[in-house]
Amino acid sequence: MKDRKAQVAALLALGARTQPALRGWVPFGDLPSEYHQALGAAVDKRLAEFADRDTRAELSALAGHPVPEAARLTTQGHDAVAYIKASSALPSPEEPSDEGLRLIQLRPSEMDVVRVYVSIAPQLHVPPADGLAEKVRTAAFDKTANRWTLRLTSEQVESVAYAFYLHACSVSVGEANRFARTYNISMRVDSTTGEIRPTPL
Repeated sequence: MKDRKAQVAALLALGARTQPALRGWVPFGDLPSEYHQALGAAVDKRLAEFADRDTRAELSALAGHPVPEAARLTTQGHDAVAYIKASSALPSPEEPSDEGLRLIQLRPSEMDVVRVYVSIAPQLHVPPADGLAEKVRTAAFDKTANRWTLRLTSEQVESVAYAFYLHACSVSVGEANRFARTYNISMRVDSTTGEIRPTPL
């Protein structure tokens, strides 16, 4: 994880310092030294490239001073930087709001499951938590991320987990499994009481 973060920081730094006058190349002297090693890993993944001997000579002529080392983003590197910037602008699934609510992001198919659950509330022995139906009704849809965004209380999050549990009983376990992995909560049998309860993973 640490190496990945260092590589991301190095790619962003390289992208921010790209010099059109040097055909996109960035002299190492313009990059913080802590990024140099991480750039080597980026080169191995074809996200960046180092200038060869002939290119360094051309860059030295263009810059008017010696350029002993230089790097630039590859086509894939430019795309990776664009993706990093876009994804970092999205809210984190674990980010709480000012009111202590939890941010939950659901795929359209997952939101459909929750809508069915709240729609049959009068028929259920374990109905949705108070306010969940209203949160579902007013949820915002992020077209870029293709996700519905809700800010829920812990009780409402447990209700969503229960909705996916019901869905798993008859249709598919995929939604319940993804929710459990992402938000660290799953409906499991309590060994003491034999009841289904929300359980942190």
